[in-house]
Amino acid sequence: MRRLAWSLSLILVLGIASARAQNDDSTLCRTGNGDVSIAACTRLIGSGKFKGHDLAVFYNRRGAVYESLTDLDHAIADYGDAVRLDPKFAAAFNNRGNVLRKKHDLDHALSDYFEAIRLDPKAATFYNNRAIAHNDKREYDSALADLNEAIRLDPRMAMAYANRGWTWRAKNDSTHAIADFDEAVRLDPKNAFAVYNRGLTYHKSDLSHAMADYEEAIRLDPKYAAAYFSRGVGFNARNDYDRAIADFSEAIRLDPKMATAFANRGWTWRTKNDLTRAIADFDEAIRLNPTYAYAFQQRGISYHNKNDYNRAIADYDTAIRLDPRNATNFYNRGQALRTKGDMDRAIADYDEAVRLDVKYALAYRDRGGAYLIKEDFDLAIANLSVAIRLAPNDALAFVNRGQAEALKGDFAAAATDADQALGLSPNNSAARNLRGFAYKGMGDLNRALPDLDEAIRLTPNLARAYANRGDVYREKGDFDRAIADFGEAIRLAPDNTAAYTSRGLAHEQKGNLDLARADFSAALALPQTRSVTAKAALETARTRLAALSDARLVEPAKPVESPKPVNVTKPIDPVKPAVTTGQPERRIALVIGNSNYRSAPGLPNARRDADAIASALRGVGFQTVTLQNDLSKDKLGEALRNFARQAEQADWALIYYAGHGIEMSGTNYLIPVDARLETDRDVQFEALPLDQVLSSVEGARKLRIILLDACRENPFARQMRRTVASRTIGRGLARIEPDGGTLVAYAAKHGEVALDGEGDNSPFVTAFVKHIATPGVEINKLFRLVRDDVLAATGRRQEPFVYGSLPGEDFYFKPPVAAAQ
Repeated sequence: MRRLAWSLSLILVLGIASARAQNDDSTLCRTGNGDVSIAACTRLIGSGKFKGHDLAVFYNRRGAVYESLTDLDHAIADYGDAVRLDPKFAAAFNNRGNVLRKKHDLDHALSDYFEAIRLDPKAATFYNNRAIAHNDKREYDSALADLNEAIRLDPRMAMAYANRGWTWRAKNDSTHAIADFDEAVRLDPKNAFAVYNRGLTYHKSDLSHAMADYEEAIRLDPKYAAAYFSRGVGFNARNDYDRAIADFSEAIRLDPKMATAFANRGWTWRTKNDLTRAIADFDEAIRLNPTYAYAFQQRGISYHNKNDYNRAIADYDTAIRLDPRNATNFYNRGQALRTKGDMDRAIADYDEAVRLDVKYALAYRDRGGAYLIKEDFDLAIANLSVAIRLAPNDALAFVNRGQAEALKGDFAAAATDADQALGLSPNNSAARNLRGFAYKGMGDLNRALPDLDEAIRLTPNLARAYANRGDVYREKGDFDRAIADFGEAIRLAPDNTAAYTSRGLAHEQKGNLDLARADFSAALALPQTRSVTAKAALETARTRLAALSDARLVEPAKPVESPKPVNVTKPIDPVKPAVTTGQPERRIALVIGNSNYRSAPGLPNARRDADAIASALRGVGFQTVTLQNDLSKDKLGEALRNFARQAEQADWALIYYAGHGIEMSGTNYLIPVDARLETDRDVQFEALPLDQVLSSVEGARKLRIILLDACRENPFARQMRRTVASRTIGRGLARIEPDGGTLVAYAAKHGEVALDGEGDNSPFVTAFVKHIATPGVEINKLFRLVRDDVLAATGRRQEPFVYGSLPGEDFYFKPPVAAAQ
């Protein structure tokens, strides 16, 4: 009996100890931390003494501990066992939904939340959590519906208000967002999430309020990395870069995997011109998140700033691949391509940028700049005008548009744009230089000089300002100062063809012919560019060098007298003829080549002919030669209006037109490139009458010349539908009788068709360019010589003809050399 009692006593003691151990494990499982809690829950699960809901509770608890340790796979497994053991365990479905959401498996997460709510439709927390998943999927209306229900079920649930505020902010409804964040903070003043997100909502409209909220969020939670990050962004907005870097660094210390903090710190280092540190931070941001388009974009900008354009373009390529709807990525790549000189690809990128964002002012501005470099001045002006409309405070847009206007010969418009730029940016040296150039073009040398002086004072290495000031001094007859300025322009920009040519002209006018020859030779030895200015300079250098090499040239005994102000379209002005005494004549020209017709076959020679005529006119001393190609009707009319205003201040005014023309019922018309002429009735609406061209030169004081190379075989006449039987369409152009002092030269006699010829230029242009450069050929004889050459070159199939009469005075494109004696 005693032995039995002892045994029973031992069993009782062991049973009490076992029960105490299970009670301890239950406590540790429910309230313990980390591995201790997991071990306790595991012992309880493995004891075999619990089933159904009781066992499910331990799996659910262990899953929660795994979740807290970010061991999400084990957490999901435990929550799965919990709902397997108890399919009505709503909290376990909710908890598994939370982990699935953290793993970005949003569809399965939502499925679990829906089941949790079905099992317990009055649990406000479940609606709140499902709303977060909807937000992650950008299903903001569904999220709002869930958060409204959560708040209805629990009006004091601060997190539901905070999450609803987040959703309103995502929908760009800042008013509702701030109201919800305010309520969340009222219910829970220590809710750092609500305070921080309220700061984010204020950030764009009230930075001071936003910064105060970031400060408070950090005070409430000193380990809140996102709050440090956003405060750093705020410091950047205030240009307080050192404090921004400190905040980004703290965010990185708290969360070393925060790629956005590295990227934004990189942005700040770049702003401080520390490109090495910037690139290192962008490298780390990309390592942490290889699909982070913004980091590639910003690293590309940093490489661009280091002049490493190939790496920059490679990063922009990746940014575009990752984020193809980001207009800035295309714009940035366009900038790099433009800097490399690849204008066509740059323009293609600007095109895509404005397609993606039709209000992208910078893309319009810099596309205009690219067209300016390509010397497509009409498209440049059109793009820059849009940029100015979108961003009226952009001084550079006004400067660039003014440059395009000046190069088109519209100096008044250029001066106006320079005024606008200086109003926005008084110390803008480019605007000062532009206005000085425009005043020089208008012949107002006394106003040009102070602006160019100021441009050089503001930017002492601005080569083009020295070149422009040199032109002013040369036109004023101050050759020593002109030569000094051209020398400085060449020192600053050794490949400046125009400066070498202009200095050569100054040396020639001063009588230093050896130095002039050296400068003209140096200009011709430089690498050739596509620039109109450079091509004009080369043509002038070639012409003057040939003239100086001619043994018959008589060296002037003294420099020419100081000329009055003249108007120049390009910063190159050919030397004045040696026969000039007193004030030189002012000669201007408008040269038009219409090659690329939209509704008819093109005329490749027209553009080449226009280039040849423009160069020849510059070579014989025309001060302003405005060259324009492929003009629509509106642009053609605008060019003639502008030229008419300039002609009122000129002695000679000449217009050359190469392109299609047509005669209908005795009236001659020039055909713009956008004309369709489907019927004969369309001619008077889509073409430009020759009378309008004649009106454009009538203001010139001495001589008015129209050269029409528009008598070619006309494709419009063949395709045009006739609406009036009596309306006649002629072959070639009809004869005209201009007023006295006006000559109109047809490349082919009225009723005949001009030939394009077999070379780069038409027979008419080839002959004209040849004879215009010959000294001492009076103008009437010149056209007779041109006629003879064209008849010979075409086997007498084409005969040029001149209409009009001149007064008794002799007129020369290039005066006799002997007069220099």
